[in-house]
Amino acid sequence: MRLLMLGGTEFVGRAVTEEALARDWQVTVFHRGRHEPPPGVVDLRGDRNAADGLAALGEGEWDVVVDTWSDAPSAVRDTARLLADRAERYVYVSSRSVYAYPMPAGLSEDGPLVDASPDDGDVAYARAKRGGELAASAAFGERALLVRAGLILGPYENVGRLPWWLSRIARGGPVPTPGPRDLGLQYIDARDLAIWILDAAERGLGGPFNLVSPPGHTTMGELLETCVRVTGADVDADAELRWTDPEPILAAGVEPWSDLPIWVPPGELYDALHQGDVSKAVAAGLRCRPVAETVADTWAWLQTLGGQAPQRPDRLRVGLDPETEAKLLRS
Repeated sequence: MRLLMLGGTEFVGRAVTEEALARDWQVTVFHRGRHEPPPGVVDLRGDRNAADGLAALGEGEWDVVVDTWSDAPSAVRDTARLLADRAERYVYVSSRSVYAYPMPAGLSEDGPLVDASPDDGDVAYARAKRGGELAASAAFGERALLVRAGLILGPYENVGRLPWWLSRIARGGPVPTPGPRDLGLQYIDARDLAIWILDAAERGLGGPFNLVSPPGHTTMGELLETCVRVTGADVDADAELRWTDPEPILAAGVEPWSDLPIWVPPGELYDALHQGDVSKAVAAGLRCRPVAETVADTWAWLQTLGGQAPQRPDRLRVGLDPETEAKLLRS
């Protein structure tokens, strides 16, 4: 199989590229040159925001294109149009954010969507992803696969959610820990996302799929206790998880999801993030590795970087500041 990976040097794109190489696919990576792609790929450079930025894609044919673009949908529109007659399938890695809010528990792919256009320029994230879906579908029709990912974790994470928890727990001492401890979580390891994408492309699947683990794949307790165990912080740094109910956390001015990454209290936002229907993806072969593997592999990767994870420039840093943490521990 011949893969054109649009991106391919960071997080999800990197996972897709490495999985394709492991399958002995012929892989071409088109990127801006900010990071080096894995060895063994055809390396093409270009900036989709620049005039004539797609020139490097003027020639070539591929079986599958995978696109993780999150900015102006017009860039997806232009790329998909350029490749429509030279690629068999177009996989657009979208987001469950494309559903109109509020998103009730159990929402499937048939849920109402935000308004968007493939001709949009710089717009908010949800509208950008929905516009990208429309752009891919306009050019490729039923040959477009729309992968609506949820929370993504794993090695190469450049958003900072799991790396923040690992680093904070490794530092030791009392750690403000948001409950309930048995709060179920939905996420997907980027490598499982990559496996499903390439399998689905080989099978010729099209249309939208919610791509995240089944609800309750893990819990806040299992996730964070695994972080303690994997980092050895219970022995080396005397780490102590201080489980706290949602009410005092919110009263301390803590922002769910950003100050305490991954966590949101039970309620409307929790239903949207951690209670989605993924039965369609599971029926199409989705398999999710244990949380212990995701945590251990992310920690091992962080150690190769000296403990400092990369950070996407278009995303705000996550995690509690020391002052808010101290206030929370006193409450």
